[in-house]
Amino acid sequence: MEACRQIGIAEQTLYRWRKEYGGLKVDQARRMKDLERQNARLKKLVADLALDKAILQEASKLTF
Repeated sequence: MEACRQIGIAEQTLYRWRKEYGGLKVDQARRMKDLERQNARLKKLVADLALDKAILQEASKLTF
């Protein structure tokens, strides 16, 4: 597709975006992207906290 070449993306990317965002208005798509970023940040935070908890639990076993 000419439009894909002009903006430098693969056709597969265009079809994936269409499938994911096709029925959304611009503001809805932006909101969805913001929520996806926030979700990724929160998942990382939970993973970090779970690791901290595991480290503290292991350390508490060694001190008592």
